[in-house]
Amino acid sequence: MNEGEVKQQVRQFYDQVGWQQVEDGNYQNARYEDLRPVSAEYINRCHLRVNRYLPVRGRFLLDAGSGPVQYPEYLTYSQHYDYRVCVDLSIVALREARKRLGERGLFVVADVSHLPFINEAFDGAVTLHTFHHLPMEDTRRAYYDLFRVLRQGSRGVVVNGWTDSSLMAFFYGLVQLSEWLGAQYLAMKGKKPPEKAKKAAAGKKTTAAPAKDGEGTYIQKMDPAWLQRELGGKIPYSIFVWRSVSVYWLRALIHRQLGGKYILKVLFWLEEKFPHYFGKIGQYPLIVIEKPASAE
Repeated sequence: MNEGEVKQQVRQFYDQVGWQQVEDGNYQNARYEDLRPVSAEYINRCHLRVNRYLPVRGRFLLDAGSGPVQYPEYLTYSQHYDYRVCVDLSIVALREARKRLGERGLFVVADVSHLPFINEAFDGAVTLHTFHHLPMEDTRRAYYDLFRVLRQGSRGVVVNGWTDSSLMAFFYGLVQLSEWLGAQYLAMKGKKPPEKAKKAAAGKKTTAAPAKDGEGTYIQKMDPAWLQRELGGKIPYSIFVWRSVSVYWLRALIHRQLGGKYILKVLFWLEEKFPHYFGKIGQYPLIVIEKPASAE
């Protein structure tokens, strides 16, 4: 699949599927998040982590791959900016984002690896779960383009996923066991287990990969070594934790009856105590790009 085909697939998926609302009022893409009450506080606090690394205020905040700005916490990133500039390949996403941002939003259909803005146009930037939809060469270009459009002395935040998380690999057997037990329980009740539970019961590991027809959209992630190789010594960056566990992990192991809320409180405390460590071994790093101030 070439670059043009990848981006066409991503656009079609989000226009036709991902950003369509479903019966509960959420977007179809919300199925990739854990919206259960037992996980709500943890998920909310992880979303809000972005704020501590962004410049507090400014004129323009770039949201590269904005989607519809779907969660309330996402709106807080630009609350002290004059305008939030939303860039996305999906026109459906931008129309939905306009409903939330109104006159404080500016909306541009564009590719995040070819940003159509002058150098140093933005006081801050954020991109959430977007770069993994790019081929690797475009991912590299996207980091450099994000750096280019930041003004001197400002920061950008990139939230993405690692290809392989050592923390999630450590728990993989336990997740499999939990899903297998859940599948057996549902079978006893005469109910059909979810697809991932069936894969776990069969001993199949689910990994991120370029999508096949009807299976979502293209995903190609990276690891800390790739980031160091491509950005090290060229773009100043730091790795923190956004969220160390996957939705797959949450749904398998976190349950109200088993003290799930308290487990997540402890996990969040550990992430706060060791943000760099969990950023590197966990599922979702928060990568802060800093553009140095002028020496003059």
